[in-house]
Amino acid sequence: MSDVPILKVENLCKSYGDLEVLKSVSFEIYKGEKKVFVGPSGTGKSTLLRCINQLTIPDSGFVYLNGEEIVHSGKKINGYRQKMGMVFQNFNLFDHLTAVRNVELALLKVKKLDKAAAHEKAMYELEQVGMADRADFYPAQLSGGQAQRVSIARALAMDPEVMLFDEPTSALDPELKREVMEVMRKLADRGMTCIVVTHEMKFATSFATEIYLMEKGEIVEHGPPSDIPTSPGFVKTRAFMGSYVEE
Repeated sequence: MSDVPILKVENLCKSYGDLEVLKSVSFEIYKGEKKVFVGPSGTGKSTLLRCINQLTIPDSGFVYLNGEEIVHSGKKINGYRQKMGMVFQNFNLFDHLTAVRNVELALLKVKKLDKAAAHEKAMYELEQVGMADRADFYPAQLSGGQAQRVSIARALAMDPEVMLFDEPTSALDPELKREVMEVMRKLADRGMTCIVVTHEMKFATSFATEIYLMEKGEIVEHGPPSDIPTSPGFVKTRAFMGSYVEE
């Protein structure tokens, strides 16, 4: 393991008016780790991910990517964002583009690949998530699970160093959830570094190298999932998981 974490978050704060959404949140993640954030809705988990990749600008605090501070990076942020793949709960695909064109777009516009190279890369990533046979389908022709797998392929096409998943299965029924979670497991098996926000408790405990419980904008407990059943440091996590009923 490298001495420098891929990503380090230090004292991140974000408020909207009088509402403190993030309160001095700090953590770090090393190559190959899988950090999973759980907790009640509205406690800042999604805001944390958006602050990490600067879709939302934090009020204070720092984010370091491979040791480089990115909150105050100005125009360089676009380069840093390429290294952080983001998967949203509502897919965020372009409805007027086919699956393969959705994946190709950033390769053409951001990475400046030629059309042939962009198409080859896009098809490769669609193959990795089991969607090559739907390459010419439009989002409206895909199931929710298929659309989410296309969005994962789009993020992977940029060759990120870390993947950020914001409730990637929350808009899906149980069968489609399993499709997406299986893709995520395969990514983890390949060594992808992942930060995941989820309410899927069984998935969280089987997937994570470390689980973080957030309440009211703060990390209140964290540790390996193997410690949850017995550790006195996981009292709130056990209570939260016991009260949350999965489908």
